[in-house]
Amino acid sequence: MERLDNARILIYSHDSFGLGHLRRCRAIAHAIVDRFKGVSVLILSGSPIIGSFDFLPRVDFVRIPGVVKLHNGEYQSLGLHIDLDQTMAIRAAIIEQTAETFRPDLFLVDKEPLGLNGEVARTLKMLKARGTTLVLGLRDIMDEPALLLREWKRKKVLPALEHLYDEIWVYGLAGFADPLHGVACPASVRAKMIYTGYLRRAVPHLETSEPPVSRDPYVLVTVGGGDDGMAVLDWVLAAYEHDATIPLGAVIVTGPFMAAEQQRHFRERAERLGRIEVLTFDAHLEILMERAVGVVAMAGYNTFCEILSLDKRAILVPRVLPRREQVMRAVRAAAFELAHTLDPERPHEPALMIAALHKLREQPAPSQRGAERMLNGLDVITELVAERVGRPVPRRERALAQFG
Repeated sequence: MERLDNARILIYSHDSFGLGHLRRCRAIAHAIVDRFKGVSVLILSGSPIIGSFDFLPRVDFVRIPGVVKLHNGEYQSLGLHIDLDQTMAIRAAIIEQTAETFRPDLFLVDKEPLGLNGEVARTLKMLKARGTTLVLGLRDIMDEPALLLREWKRKKVLPALEHLYDEIWVYGLAGFADPLHGVACPASVRAKMIYTGYLRRAVPHLETSEPPVSRDPYVLVTVGGGDDGMAVLDWVLAAYEHDATIPLGAVIVTGPFMAAEQQRHFRERAERLGRIEVLTFDAHLEILMERAVGVVAMAGYNTFCEILSLDKRAILVPRVLPRREQVMRAVRAAAFELAHTLDPERPHEPALMIAALHKLREQPAPSQRGAERMLNGLDVITELVAERVGRPVPRRERALAQFG
């Protein structure tokens, strides 16, 4: 294990009601402390369930007051009965005070260049003046170009990319997707972009050997946090209700943010079928996925990384609001034959899901389509960290610029 004595990494994850940003930041933090001794990583997060996850030694978190994104894309306070402006002021103050006291060598901001409603702008300027390395981390796909450009113009993001950030790390491959496609960025911003590859996910080794579910074999049905996954679960259950010959049972994970009434509805339908087990949440979803024959899921970034990492045949049903990001990722995945994609905007006929479930085992596994070459992300990120905050290390060849 290499050393980065007294190095400090601060990671910001705005987090509303989902799990994706937190899980991505946690994976990066764990990769850093797993490779280097002497480094400390602190995560700033608004996730209401961050305490349900386990963290390695030298990784800790600061929980800022939560907000929730509504389906129209707006936010409101989650736990506090105060105006959003007041909540945002508290969040910004905690972020700035934490950064001032922690004094990070590198500040990694996840996805939102200025933070939620601009809440990290002051912190970025303060750390820039101190000489901290400022990095923006972007997933492979952000949104449709016209929508992303409109959003970033409204938020006045481009000046921050040009004048505040030192680098932009893209957690994907240029040959698969360009997150800034269609955005008229200055050449200086493009020059800051480094494609790392996708973030490999590993199955944790737990002390208990008790399986998380009793059903075997099964298809895992997962919809992330669950607040917007009802249509997917309904479609899967309708398929099983219409066809008793589907060759595999199912394990459904509703997600911790799905409304209790909806969860009860799905549990009752599953109990009547007798072939489906329903869980609310599992902090170690990788274990459930590893033991599954295949996966039915939305097309969030983290789920896509898990499907590639664990080499699972998958049926993707992307969400369409409030962003088109998942649709775009699912279409690209289907084009590369990394997964089978069902169009979420067509009528959810049970026959379509039935056919996909029957053919699931016949799909090529991601490894048969070159997925292994896509998963350099965490190795590249830890090398970048070493180069930015520690002694220079020999640079291995970074993620492939193109895939295919």
